[in-house]
Amino acid sequence: MKQVTIYTDGACSGNPGPGGWGAILVFGPHRKEMSGYMAGTTNNRMEIFAVIAGLGALKEPCVVEVYSDSAYTVNAFNDHWIDNWQKNGWRKSDKSPALNVDLWKLLLQVIRTKKHEITFHKVKGHADNPWNNRCDELATSAIREYRRLNGEKTEEEQPSKVGEEQAEKS
Repeated sequence: MKQVTIYTDGACSGNPGPGGWGAILVFGPHRKEMSGYMAGTTNNRMEIFAVIAGLGALKEPCVVEVYSDSAYTVNAFNDHWIDNWQKNGWRKSDKSPALNVDLWKLLLQVIRTKKHEITFHKVKGHADNPWNNRCDELATSAIREYRRLNGEKTEEEQPSKVGEEQAEKS
């Protein structure tokens, strides 16, 4: 099987709010950049969707190394949260409903149908990984494009809001 590296990132302007995602697929000397946006979403949803989009773009089963700055996304697989959520009827250890179940199910379906062998890696966000930084640029550019297309002010034109980013927890 071919070996592919995928770097991903998600962003959200407000949480919830307009969101964007970015992914870079690397296969040997080849690079493919992808991005998109969604209205009324969360940062975590964009993080998951970036992985879905990246894996979905692969045309055949591959050995894939996924790099993400989202502990939520990486830990769901590496710490087996997703296995436990499924086993417990999509409930977390505290018995509350797991979040983003629709996207987790879609991601699992992509993995199963495409037959990828995947390893997830956590990278530090907004730091020294140029691929992750580029994915962040793709995601935030997608949000700007969403705002432009919808006649909304860009973040630079809006007053800043303190504490609007909240992380969803496992």
